[in-house]
Amino acid sequence: MTETGKSILTPRSASARCRFAALVALAVALAMSSASWAAGEKITFHSQRDGNQEIYSMDPDGSNQTRLTNNTFTDGEPTWSPGGSRIAFATNRDANTEIYVMDADGTNQINLTNAPGSVESEPAWSPDGSKIAFQTNRDDGGGLYDIYVMDADGSNPTRLTTDPERDLYPAWSPDGTKIAFTSFRDGDWEIYVMDANGSNQTNLTKAP
Repeated sequence: MTETGKSILTPRSASARCRFAALVALAVALAMSSASWAAGEKITFHSQRDGNQEIYSMDPDGSNQTRLTNNTFTDGEPTWSPGGSRIAFATNRDANTEIYVMDADGTNQINLTNAPGSVESEPAWSPDGSKIAFQTNRDDGGGLYDIYVMDADGSNPTRLTTDPERDLYPAWSPDGTKIAFTSFRDGDWEIYVMDANGSNQTNLTKAP
């Protein structure tokens, strides 16, 4: 499991493309660390320090490291809600990978997706905290993934992409009107953007 941060950018010059590449490199580095900030106050991350992958939080200086999940399964991809009161994450504790949410202190862990047999992962909160975008193979059952969005309580799951290829890693624009994602629909990995309702899907990178 990985945690990914992205920005919606449209390179318009050589210098812009260089800045864009640098931001992509930074996003990859953040993904490898699987860390998520909560308004500068707390960091959440996953770690295998206790024998299996669990979710922790800590202060920005590394102090007060606290284990938030405690089970024999894999918990990962933690991401804070915009207000810092809740954490969405992916876990395989239900024999498949589902998206859960919990309070900032690890209490009230709730399954949001409830899609047996599928892989639900990479949760991404909308800027106002009302929705969560995610990737899932529930319509394929194999290696083909689509982007969905649901209300923050797990209701109203809506499929946004329907291409017969992999669409992954959704990321909201700051104003919540668009979602960037990675797609293999052109035979190589490209960054796309779409409106929050799934319309106007556009290839931004166009780098075959």
